[in-house]
Amino acid sequence: MPADYYQLLEVPRDADDKALKKAYRALAMQYHPDRNPGDAKAEAKFKEVSEAYEVLSDPQKRRVYDQYGHDGLKSQGFGGFQGANVEDIFGHFGDLFGDLFGIGGRGGQRARRGSDLLVELTVDLASCLEQSQHTLEVPRDVTCSPCGGSGAATGTQPETCRTCGGAGQVAMSRGFIAMHTTCPKCRGAGRSIAHPCKDCRGRGLQRQTRSVRVTVPAGIENGMRLRLNGQGEEGPKGSEPGDLYVQVAVEDHPRFERHGADLVAELGVSMVGACLGEKLSFEGLDGPIEVELLPGTQPETVLHIEGRGMPRIQRRGRGDLHLRVRVDIPTQLTKAERDYLVAFRAQREKSSERRGDG
Repeated sequence: MPADYYQLLEVPRDADDKALKKAYRALAMQYHPDRNPGDAKAEAKFKEVSEAYEVLSDPQKRRVYDQYGHDGLKSQGFGGFQGANVEDIFGHFGDLFGDLFGIGGRGGQRARRGSDLLVELTVDLASCLEQSQHTLEVPRDVTCSPCGGSGAATGTQPETCRTCGGAGQVAMSRGFIAMHTTCPKCRGAGRSIAHPCKDCRGRGLQRQTRSVRVTVPAGIENGMRLRLNGQGEEGPKGSEPGDLYVQVAVEDHPRFERHGADLVAELGVSMVGACLGEKLSFEGLDGPIEVELLPGTQPETVLHIEGRGMPRIQRRGRGDLHLRVRVDIPTQLTKAERDYLVAFRAQREKSSERRGDG
C-alpha cells in the first residue's frame, strides 16, 4: 500500500503551503540525487517526497486525496512519480528546484517541457452515474511543419548560443555550491536563430486544434480534474509534451441536491396520504423508486433509500438517496371537502375531550 503523503513529508494534515514547502525543501535536499550519487534508495525516497509534495501543494489534488486517498487520485489519471526518471521530475516542477535549492535541477542541457493545458468539460448529473466518453476540441501548439520544429527559415539552421555554449544554462558559484541558472541570452534554448521561420516566427510551433477523447469516471464530482499525460502543448524540438488537465463542471439538477455520493430530494405527499400512509412512486435519477409512507408521517421526515445515490469515486458501491417529505396542503377546497374537514375536526375535538386531553 502506498505511503501516506503527510507522513512522507512529516507534516500534520492541516499543514499550510509554507509548511509543506519547508518540509519538502529539507527532505528533497537530503535525498537529492546529486547529493547521493548511485544511491537507489535515496533516489526512490526523492521520488516519494516529490510525489507527496506534488499532490499536497495542489489544492484540488489535495482535496481528492484527503477524501478518497490514493484510489481517488488514480481515478483522475495521477500515476505518481515512481515510474518516472529523475529528469522527468525536474521537468515537471520546472523552476521549483531553483527556488528551493538555489541551483538548477541538474547540470547540462535539458530541453524544456511543453506547457500544460487546462480545459473545462460540463456534464449533467445523470451522466455521472456511469463512466462516460467525451470528445473535446483542444487548441494547442504542435511542431511547425515547414521548419520541422527548428524555428529557422528554410535553408538555414539555428546557431549554438555563444553565452552558454548550447547548454541552456550558465554556471555560477556561491561558496561550495555550484549553481546553474537559465541562460539570459537564449532563455534556456541553447541556440539562437538569425533567420526565423516565417510560418512560426522562430517558435518552432504552430497553433492547431485537435480532437481529444476523454473518459470521465462514474461518480465524478464538480471541480475534479482529470489528467491526460502528454496531451498538452508540444515543447521545443526534442522535448516532451505537457499534460492536458480537464476540469469537470457538474451542472446543478432541478430536483436533486448532491452531497458527495449522497443525493437529497423532496417527496411531495398529500395531506391524506401523510395521515393514512400510502405507497408512492418517486422518479429517481436512474428510474422509478417505490416508496412506502407510514401512517402519521410528519412534514420534514427524511426517508433513506440505500444505494440509490451517486457512485462513489473509489468504485465501491453507491451512496444513498434521502427523501425529505413535503406535505402539500390544498389552498382551495370544494364545499364537500370543507364539510368533511369540519366534521373531522369536530370528531377529533370530541375524542380529545373523552380522553381528557383538553
